[in-house]
Amino acid sequence: MNNSLSHGRDLRPPKTRDFRFGILALTCLVTSNHIAAGPAPGVSEHTNRLGQEKSPYLLQHAHNPVDWYPWGEEAFAKARRENKPIFLSVGYSTCHWCHVMAHESFENEEVAAIMNREFVNIKVDREERPDVDRVYMTFVQATTGGGGWPMSVWLTPDLKPFVGGTYFPPEDRYGQPGFKKVLERIAAAWKQDHEKIAGQGASIKFWVLLTNSLLAASTLVMADLGAPQNSRARSR
Repeated sequence: MNNSLSHGRDLRPPKTRDFRFGILALTCLVTSNHIAAGPAPGVSEHTNRLGQEKSPYLLQHAHNPVDWYPWGEEAFAKARRENKPIFLSVGYSTCHWCHVMAHESFENEEVAAIMNREFVNIKVDREERPDVDRVYMTFVQATTGGGGWPMSVWLTPDLKPFVGGTYFPPEDRYGQPGFKKVLERIAAAWKQDHEKIAGQGASIKFWVLLTNSLLAASTLVMADLGAPQNSRARSR
């Protein structure tokens, strides 16, 4: 036997070797294209700006279809540039009702489409920014008689609150309007007369009338920023 043939040399004809190599290459190409064609199972196709944050609460929302911004000048500048109201959502990582509203509304593609089209959406961790939480919770308590988390506040582009509330169900429930309905009505009111909304912060009569006509819900009230603070808060 020739020893030159016993050191792992491939004695198959060249055409056989080339054919097998071609099949292997094609298999690798198809497999790699299949992997690149879509996200891995269980991974969301959405990633918003919260993916760059450090807060555990904000990171929980990094894959919502909502185009969330962290609290900061980038969001404020966009609101001013596009003349859009800001939707501010404040919560914390262990808040039960925060997770409920996130699942019911913020993970919903239809709701997110309205939010992204009509508002600049900001998510805040109250444990990371207690200063922001304190300012707008004061407004919610003063105008609704209670408070809690998640806190939901709509602001003018210069950060003045004009609508406040806490948890909103996805549809009319518990005597509260559904979140989608609230979004649509606030957006319509802003488009119809945003200058009046932005400029009437001192008129409690205006806020009460606007609230009654647009939202018809006792738990969601627009009111004078100077109204006496009610220290009673509802824990959500």
